[in-house]
Order: sequence, then C-alpha cells, then structure tokens
Amino acid sequence: QVQLVESGGGLVQAGGSLRLSCAASGSIGSINAMGWSRQAPGKERELVVFTTTSGNTIWADYSVKGRFTISRDNAKNTVFLQMNSLKPEDTAVYYCGARNAHNWRFDYWGQGTQVTVSS
Repeated sequence: QVQLVESGGGLVQAGGSLRLSCAASGSIGSINAMGWSRQAPGKERELVVFTTTSGNTIWADYSVKGRFTISRDNAKNTVFLQMNSLKPEDTAVYYCGARNAHNWRFDYWGQGTQVTVSS
C-alpha cells in the first residue's frame, strides 16, 4: 500500500500562486508515477499532470500548461505542483495520485486539498 498526503492548498486571488506538495510513504517501489488531478465543483475529477520515475512529464490538461509546473524530490518521495497565474476556473479540490507499477493504474490517492481562486 501507498499513502499520499497533500498540503499547500488555500485561498488566493486571481493571478496569484500556490505550491502543492504530496509526500508518499509505504510501498514506494510499487509505484512508477505520481501526479495531480482536480475536481471542480459540479464536475468530474480530471487528471492534470503526472511525472514518471524515469523523469518524463505527461500533461493531461493543456489549459494549465505554461502556468503549472510539476517537479519531484526523489530523495523525499515528494512531488510538487507549482501553480502560477491562477484563474478562478482553477478552483477545485486537488488530489495527489500514484500509479501502480503492476497495472499502470492510478490506484492510490490522497485526501485532497482545496484550492480556491477568487476573482
């Protein structure tokens, strides 16, 4: 099992920045990617971006590319999401996820952290 704990959400004005962190623990060797999804009010959860253990970054939501940056600290099993130029439409609960290396599915998720962008 893998446990994921997010931090760094909050309330910010449009144009501002936030940095989310996600620390993984447990069976780290069983995962081969970590990333972020988000769920806006009244919408389904959508994958935003993830980074693989081999160092590749895969974008799923191109509306944030250029404003968001994903990075990782392998020594601390932590992944970060730097969010700049935030817009009200970025308001959502952001979830950290980890991909299971055995089935290549995002089987592990954190509890989520709220990001609210005011106009």
